[in-house]
Amino acid sequence: MSISVVIVAYNEEKNIRRCLDSVKWADEMIVVDTESIDKTAAIAKKLGAKVFSHPYPRYVEPVRNFSIAKAKGNWFLILDADEEVPPLLAKTLKRLATKPQGASFFRLPRKNIIFGKWIKHSRWWPDWNIRFFKKGAVEWSDKIHSIPLTRGKGKDLEAKESQAIVHYHYQSISQYLERVNRYTDIQLEGLVESGYKFQWPDLIKKPTGEFLSRFFAGEGYKDGLHGLVLALLQAFSEFILYLKIWEKQGFKAEELPLQDFVSEMKALGKETAYWWTTTAIKELKNPLKKLQLRVKRKLS
Repeated sequence: MSISVVIVAYNEEKNIRRCLDSVKWADEMIVVDTESIDKTAAIAKKLGAKVFSHPYPRYVEPVRNFSIAKAKGNWFLILDADEEVPPLLAKTLKRLATKPQGASFFRLPRKNIIFGKWIKHSRWWPDWNIRFFKKGAVEWSDKIHSIPLTRGKGKDLEAKESQAIVHYHYQSISQYLERVNRYTDIQLEGLVESGYKFQWPDLIKKPTGEFLSRFFAGEGYKDGLHGLVLALLQAFSEFILYLKIWEKQGFKAEELPLQDFVSEMKALGKETAYWWTTTAIKELKNPLKKLQLRVKRKLS
């Protein structure tokens, strides 16, 4: 069984060498360059990859099926240029290509390195992705961050660091902000197409909901300052998205009754208190204090 590694890249001269060096064991390396203006394509060719060109798509999903069609393997490993495959994962994938245990595709865990730290909570781990599959078993849609269409049986690799794709994700605040601007433009198009109409409470509800789901429900507090910063940044991304919808719909002026605003803030305060109390109950070891907080949560 042969394995083809498929990578879509745009201006990745800082990352592409590390990525390709980690998959030299593969039978074929395919790089689809989306009109890079740096040395991505030249470096990839020098390292032995087959390089193809594709118009710049703003995000990767529209290029997935094109890139897979260029590969000749029986099995495909999909990577981003800022990712790498550790040796134990490589060994596992080679074994699975020979003995797939009845599976046609596998979800692989991904270890996200953000601002120099492995983020183990905050809904960033194990960050399952369908990345290893038999020919014909997986197909992508053109929607951003979409889950691909699959055929046959799938399995998950165990969520172990040694068997996780390493993703050198956001490395600077500037990089994060650039992607927020680009991705929210794309998300905006999807919301408008779905018929969504701007409602001012969403400027409060959506960012707050994102923060609570990351920091409390996703245990982002266990990632320390990184967890707090990432939860706030993800909330900021939601805020920008709904601001752009307001802009798209003409910056429509409307009254904002103070009482309505206060009511929204009170509701969010209750939701925040619920998550804070729920998290505290989970973390406490004293049964009596747990009981006291449960009663307080029920009465609030």
